[in-house]
Amino acid sequence: MPSLLVETVGMTAAALTTLCWAPQTVRIIRTRDTRAISLVTQATLASGVLLWIAYGCLLGSIPLIAANAVTLALVTAILIMKLRFG
Repeated sequence: MPSLLVETVGMTAAALTTLCWAPQTVRIIRTRDTRAISLVTQATLASGVLLWIAYGCLLGSIPLIAANAVTLALVTAILIMKLRFG
């Protein structure tokens, strides 16, 4: 499979799965309503994303590291707001 196609698919997937957390983060910042957010799910997701970053570091994959770093920032923000706002 051509390398450009593989990279394009990977970058598109990374962008979509990273950006999907932005609307939720913005909504919580605006409303301060976290009742529908599961603390366990967010903590588990943050742990998994942290491991993806470690995996990306082991592979030396900047796109993998960057996408997951942004995801971790958004998920951590949601986690902190869940702890703060209940």
